[in-house]
Amino acid sequence: MNGTVADGFEGVREAFRANMAARGERGAAVVVYAHGHKVVDLYAGSRDVDGEGPPWEPGTAQILRSATKGVAAAAPLLLHQRGVLDLDAPVGAYWPEFKVHGKEHARVRDVLAHRAGVPALDRPLTPAEALDPDRAAAAVAAQAPVWAPGTDHGYHAQTYGWLVAELVRRVTGRDIGTFVAEEIAAPAAADVWIGLPAAQAHRAGRIGPVAAPAAPGGLRARPSRRLAEAYGDPDSLTRRAFGAVDPAPDENDPAYRAGLLPGANGIGTADGLARFYAALIGDVDGGTRLFTPETLRLARAEASAGPDRVLVVPTRFGLGYLLHGVASPLLGPHSFGHPGRGGALGLADPESGIALGYVTNGMRRGVTADPRAQALVGAVRAALGRHGA
Repeated sequence: MNGTVADGFEGVREAFRANMAARGERGAAVVVYAHGHKVVDLYAGSRDVDGEGPPWEPGTAQILRSATKGVAAAAPLLLHQRGVLDLDAPVGAYWPEFKVHGKEHARVRDVLAHRAGVPALDRPLTPAEALDPDRAAAAVAAQAPVWAPGTDHGYHAQTYGWLVAELVRRVTGRDIGTFVAEEIAAPAAADVWIGLPAAQAHRAGRIGPVAAPAAPGGLRARPSRRLAEAYGDPDSLTRRAFGAVDPAPDENDPAYRAGLLPGANGIGTADGLARFYAALIGDVDGGTRLFTPETLRLARAEASAGPDRVLVVPTRFGLGYLLHGVASPLLGPHSFGHPGRGGALGLADPESGIALGYVTNGMRRGVTADPRAQALVGAVRAALGRHGA
């Protein structure tokens, strides 16, 4: 294990060590900023999940999966902050083709709060279609909603990215990858990308599935019966939402990584993810603050809460971000962020000034609360003198 921790954060190092020794970690990194200054910078293992490549280095990047959503959400919020995107306007005001099948009243804020009603597609897209911004946007625009937009919420696992990307393109004329690079990553000095540049491709490790370690007694934790049934039923909204791209793409394919899927295929370092969140809540060493206090309030003000029609557990969303709750425990009631299915996590806690980024090459089946990420969050919480999730 390599890296440093500041005084008072030694528990994070011990949690990270336990992830490597007892929780099946192959290669990972965690970075924590406090009030814009780095206090934890740890990395260990191999860059590639199979362990056959080079060791993990400070600049190693990994796919973020849905942790990308938190980065992408900053784009429409910044456009609102600048007065060029109205969160209460209908999506169709910017994207006329969206105004069909009862989606005329879907608002921009409904998209960010997973209330737009289009978490799945009647016909899934192939990986090639999903990577074509025009085809993907047309498919979402033509889709009839599952529920009346704004009346309920359910995680838009894949479609969220196409919705946000098209809104940004309609308002700015720029694709989401360019906007993130120029308006988010550059000011924050954060190594995060939507659409991995060829010049950075050598930094990205290969991901793959890893089994959860056995619990005491040789047993593994089992999901609730209802959740298992939802993921096991090919006709369930859960399976259809996660299966909006079918067959599942090869996430290690350079062409996939270079594409623009702001709900799923962002690439970043642990430092880049942590710096991004640090810049949302304040100034960060070598970078500048992104959100005004009002935009920060919008990002973390509860916009959806209760049983999630896709994730089948109670979830809480602000505008573009998961909020602290039973399904996704963060540092405390003021925290916001976004996990990636299988491991990655980025979060910020304005009350304590903490921002955290965790990335891994070992993908698990869970969506919102990976045990490795939760161990690190718990260690940071303990360092702050907080108790309980």
